[in-house]
Amino acid sequence: METLESELTCPICLELFEDPLLLPCAHSLCFNCAHRILVSHCSTSKPLESISAFQCPTCRYVITLNHRGLEGLKRNVTLQNIIDRFQKASLSGPNSPTESRRLQPQRPYTATISGTIAGTIGGGGGGGGGTSGSSARGSPATSSHSHPHANHANHANHTNHTNHTNANHSPAVVAKMDPRISCQFCEQDPPREAVKTCVTCEVSYCDRCLRATHPNKKPFTSHRLVEPVPDTHIRGLTCLEHENEKVNMYCLVDDQLICALCKLVGRHREHQVSSLTERFDKLKQTLENNLTNLVKRNSELENQMAKLIQICQQVEVNTAMHESKLLEECDELVEIIRQRKQVIAVKIKESKVMKLRKLAQQIANCRQCLERSSALITQAEQSLKENDHARFLQTARSVAERVAMATASSQVLIPDVNLNEAFDNFALDFSREKKILEGLDYLTAPNPPSIRDELCTASHDTITVHWTSEDEFSVTSYELQYTIYTGQTNFISLYNSADSWMIVPNIKQNHYTVHGLQSGTRYIFFVKAINQAGSRNSEPARLKTNSQPFKLDPKTAHKKLRLSNDCLTMEKDESSLKKSHTPERFSGTGSYGAAGNVFIDSGGHYWEVLLGASTWYAIGVAYKSAPKNEWSGKNSSSWVFSRCNNNFMVRHDGKEMLVEASLQLRRLGVLLDYDNNSLTFYDAMNSQHIHTFEVSFLLPVVPTFMIWNKSVMILSGLPVPDFVDGVATDLEEQQQQQMGLCRQESPYLTGMKTCH
Repeated sequence: METLESELTCPICLELFEDPLLLPCAHSLCFNCAHRILVSHCSTSKPLESISAFQCPTCRYVITLNHRGLEGLKRNVTLQNIIDRFQKASLSGPNSPTESRRLQPQRPYTATISGTIAGTIGGGGGGGGGTSGSSARGSPATSSHSHPHANHANHANHTNHTNHTNANHSPAVVAKMDPRISCQFCEQDPPREAVKTCVTCEVSYCDRCLRATHPNKKPFTSHRLVEPVPDTHIRGLTCLEHENEKVNMYCLVDDQLICALCKLVGRHREHQVSSLTERFDKLKQTLENNLTNLVKRNSELENQMAKLIQICQQVEVNTAMHESKLLEECDELVEIIRQRKQVIAVKIKESKVMKLRKLAQQIANCRQCLERSSALITQAEQSLKENDHARFLQTARSVAERVAMATASSQVLIPDVNLNEAFDNFALDFSREKKILEGLDYLTAPNPPSIRDELCTASHDTITVHWTSEDEFSVTSYELQYTIYTGQTNFISLYNSADSWMIVPNIKQNHYTVHGLQSGTRYIFFVKAINQAGSRNSEPARLKTNSQPFKLDPKTAHKKLRLSNDCLTMEKDESSLKKSHTPERFSGTGSYGAAGNVFIDSGGHYWEVLLGASTWYAIGVAYKSAPKNEWSGKNSSSWVFSRCNNNFMVRHDGKEMLVEASLQLRRLGVLLDYDNNSLTFYDAMNSQHIHTFEVSFLLPVVPTFMIWNKSVMILSGLPVPDFVDGVATDLEEQQQQQMGLCRQESPYLTGMKTCH
């Protein structure tokens, strides 16, 4: 009943709908509340009939009126009938019991994959390549070559030693000896096979030419000799444009190796270049960094592959288990069919015996009757052959009586025979079972359900979640889980770290209403579809409860303020009746105000104030402990947006700051985000931001309303408009910069004349 009553409540007066209007946006509104909205848009020089449109207080849809005004809108007759029945049921029946809910904190289940990999992943380790005699490090050779006329063995030992001591100074990587490398100094044809390559000379020599060209004396003793290598390996890279010129610098513009002539006279003379060493160091560092990342990625891939292999092994195990289960289940089905076959066969045989026994008895009865009838017919025919009248009369009288009796009695001549005992009314129809068997398949977990945000609804303390499922017929039940949204963008970490998850199990429908939620608070919801094979979760949905609804508290209203019966409108009235003075009431000549009947200590709440023609007011929030005559921003416990004629300002702790706002401001939006420590004012009609207070709230706050002329009307319990959510994000950095400016040079006007 409480949930139904909340659905039947007007968003303006917070009472049951009275004479509801059906708006084009499908929402409803009391006729009187709609009339009050039009009145709030009127000015002294503007008649009520001139108002041609207004906004739906629920969805902000612009309602266009025709020449008939509100009378041109349709009445919601169905809703009025429901309200009438609800009121009758509320008066005649007892209160409905409060719905009991079992909400248990969810301990998130996280599946972890652990175990060992049976097989070895990866290939064998690679060894570093190199040639013999090239691994030792040393200084340039100090030993002398053999004399050119010395024996070949001594020279070979010397050249090998020279190769060992000079390998590190070679500009080329020592390659495997190629038997086809020929001496480049021989004059004979074909040249002999080279035994050494002189790096200094950049020439390969056979043994004879080497001893002839490199005697054991300076300067030849300093030449670097290595195992024979191809000429392309020993010579430095040459320039592509200038023949025989070695590259010695790097063009950064074309990203290529060049020589000195390219820079001096070539096409690279205007380009930026760098030394080979500098480019070498930079490219080497980049390559090392990329190599480190690649090695790291390979390690991650190996780990991933190990997990995949483990999953493959688990798939094999599970497949074998399911195959065994399949055989077991099919064998059971075959056994059941075999047993039923035997049972039905026995029934058929028993029916056959019983029917044949009955038929044999009937045949015997028919045969007995037939024999008696045949004897009587024979006797009657003999009597008919008698021509003597006296004898015929003497013998035929008893025969005639017996024939007449036999003809009249059908039970005598026709025995009780059942012609339906032919066993043709017995049928075997397994078509239904065959269809069931043809549909045999393994059961899988249902597809994830999908939460329908557009169908979900909310009030200040309830959220109704709607979802759909593609596998609705295979779902056994649903499970709804939810928690307060803390701002984390990573849902998995939120799921794993949250300690306050609530769970609603065993839901049979595709919707559920959660009660007892905090007002103005955003929640994370997800739905789990469950059957015998497992479960799957929907994508998380973020839903928010509406703002806390409230009214004006008559106990706090100033004596010269008149509140409407629904406590949603207050008007300055000098002629109002005197009210008794209470500590809660606004007092004094400069404090014509009233407070809301709610204290807010959490969540985000949005309400609007219809200002009408008032040009002198102060709207904001304050701590309850602050003196009411200072709730207009005169102390450190109140924050207000104020208008004094044509000046708009914000006020806190007795300091004022001018802000820009339209003189046609008729609808003021107030967003109190208690959890994020902010109070923001908006021009709700034009969807414009006016000002934001950054406040570290320490105590519960109460909405405050003060006027010095005309009247204002409040609309509370509203959902936060879309433009407010977008503006709040965009202005976060702007407000931080603004607060920094305020600390450097305060813009508050201490010498300005205030309007109370």
